[in-house]
Amino acid sequence: MRMARPTSFGKDTGLQARMLFTIFLLGAVYIVLLGVLFAAGAGFGILVIVAIGLFLLQVFASDKIALASMGAKEVSPAQAPELHAMIERLCIQADLPKPKVCVIDTPMPNAFAMGRSQKAATVCATTGIMELLNPAEFEGVMAHELSHVANRDVMVMTFASFGAAVASMILQFGFLFGGGGQSDDDDGPSAMVVILVSLVVYAVSFILMQALSRYREFAADRGAAVLTGRPSALASALIKISGQMERVPQRDLRAASEMNAFFIIPASAKSAAANLFSTHPPVEQRIARLQRLEQQLQGTAGSSSLAA
Repeated sequence: MRMARPTSFGKDTGLQARMLFTIFLLGAVYIVLLGVLFAAGAGFGILVIVAIGLFLLQVFASDKIALASMGAKEVSPAQAPELHAMIERLCIQADLPKPKVCVIDTPMPNAFAMGRSQKAATVCATTGIMELLNPAEFEGVMAHELSHVANRDVMVMTFASFGAAVASMILQFGFLFGGGGQSDDDDGPSAMVVILVSLVVYAVSFILMQALSRYREFAADRGAAVLTGRPSALASALIKISGQMERVPQRDLRAASEMNAFFIIPASAKSAAANLFSTHPPVEQRIARLQRLEQQLQGTAGSSSLAA
């Protein structure tokens, strides 16, 4: 008999509030950055055109670029019938449109979701994770990725990373905006001010992205547990993936590290420093939360049986 669920699958309200707060703060610091650049002498029209162009590229092409860089290949139901059947079943349960399904031929065990909306989403799994996990564990992983799609947090992370990328670019070429000293307008900020403001924007973006990214992983773990009714299966998957990750050659991990924010487990070695700057909470904390949720589910199921 399937265990009763404590709540229906849906958006995580805590995550939604954090995403709105993140967007508000990022918007504020980006406006400050644009104001400083304008005051430093950068043409406003050029700034707007460049900013809009980069933003559109980030929103509409970043997922395609990322998938291509990882060597992801879209697979049809005929090519991967079991994978498609699992995702279709989970989408029906979650009331989600079925996303595109991709597979990456690599021994690194991982999975991720991308896309600017629920209707333009893609879920991707590596051959390594499909070989490593049993069906229940793999279902938990796919439910985790679909939870990201349901919460639309991938879009917010894309927006957040856009600002950080622009600030990083300015840090690298900051003196181009100020000529290495005072601008033509004596009252305007120098290139050093532009660089300092860009540094602050980058730091704020980084901190907000880290905090949001960690919370969204907890939210997706819980969403997967609610959707499948088996938190222990996802916990088991996380243990297997993190353990196997340590056996993957460092060369392969470094090649995939740009996608760490989107992977279910980061492609990096364990260390205290890595945990501090990681886009994900420690695996131990995620497992502990899933274990508590498993106890809640079992308690709910037990109470339902007694009532019956």
